[in-house]
Amino acid sequence: MEPTSLLIFAGALLVAAGSPGPSVAALVARVISKGFRDVLPFLAAMWIGEAIWLSLAVFGLAVVAQSFHLAFVIVKWAGVAYLAYLAWKMWTAPVAVRDGEMPREDSPVKLFFAGMAVTLGNPKIMMFYLALLPTIIDLASVSVVGWVELTLTMGIVLVAIDIAWVIAAAQARRLLKSQRAMKIANRVSATTMAGAAAAIAAR
Repeated sequence: MEPTSLLIFAGALLVAAGSPGPSVAALVARVISKGFRDVLPFLAAMWIGEAIWLSLAVFGLAVVAQSFHLAFVIVKWAGVAYLAYLAWKMWTAPVAVRDGEMPREDSPVKLFFAGMAVTLGNPKIMMFYLALLPTIIDLASVSVVGWVELTLTMGIVLVAIDIAWVIAAAQARRLLKSQRAMKIANRVSATTMAGAAAAIAAR
């Protein structure tokens, strides 16, 4: 593909993905509540989910996505339910850890499922790839090589944006030293996570 087209795509994606939405809210809430060490499966699922939407758009499968609308609705509501569950866990999480006891983390599989559900069920992401992207790039002329180039460009942009959010959230977490501050952070994170679930459910 032309470098200009890739730059236009990268710029549009930077604006769309960089603006706070349900996915970013869920990511930041997770890092503030649990730290960044176990967030990789969540991030990987978000990136794979966006690659799926990009592929659907490039290969003209938007009609297929609409035909299997019920499947995406099920994924959406499963994601909403899991985000609500995570919000409840954050709200009720203990802030004091006894000697020899470590907080129990969610399994990588559960985190991967949560990230995938958030991404595939997020109307903002769906509309970017299936509605906005065709106005930016002539998808009819995109070859397999062009798809690879778009996917790599997408990956670079998303990794940069999401890692920046993770670092910012991790820095905010380090400032929380007291149990009271941790309790407040957990409640704020829970509210943010619940808000992300509500935002996805409402669209």
